[in-house]
Amino acid sequence: MMTQNLNGLRTLVLNADMQPLSWAPLSVWSWEDAFVAVHRERVIQVKTYDDVVVHSASRTYEVPAVVALKRYRKRKKVAFTRYHLFLRDEFTCQYCGQRFAAKELTFDHVVPRSKGGSSSWTNIVASCSADNLRKANLTVKQAGMKLLRRPFEPTVHQLDQAARRLPFTKGELHQTWMDFLYWDAEIITD
Repeated sequence: MMTQNLNGLRTLVLNADMQPLSWAPLSVWSWEDAFVAVHRERVIQVKTYDDVVVHSASRTYEVPAVVALKRYRKRKKVAFTRYHLFLRDEFTCQYCGQRFAAKELTFDHVVPRSKGGSSSWTNIVASCSADNLRKANLTVKQAGMKLLRRPFEPTVHQLDQAARRLPFTKGELHQTWMDFLYWDAEIITD
């Protein structure tokens, strides 16, 4: 049994319908928060980590790998944030089509603010620095550029779909979560 090396261990959080509470970003808590929620009976412990336990003075406890909310939580409108904007555009510059890390992206007003453009879902796109500088304070047409797609306000489900398409590096998703994420599930056809 392992009692050390719990730093960074996370717990997948499912909604009451056994689907991830969020894909954008993937709904995870620290193992400590999940452990407390389980013992305060706020969530149901669905799966534990194999051979990972914590001890109190008199008991040994398994560490939750996956928990589920007791009541279904309806997801609301998507917040207009930098992360959600980049996720909607799949971390891809909407001018050149290249994918970038979040720290290498900026955002661009399709219609510049100086020309009456708003800071809204329907007027801002993810952009690499080079294309943002090239477009400058011009409209897309004036700059001689093209958009990959028109900006839009995404739904929660559209962001979840975009998040599912993002590549994850090995180790980001614990093996115990895979049954609940269905990413490795084979599609059976007749």
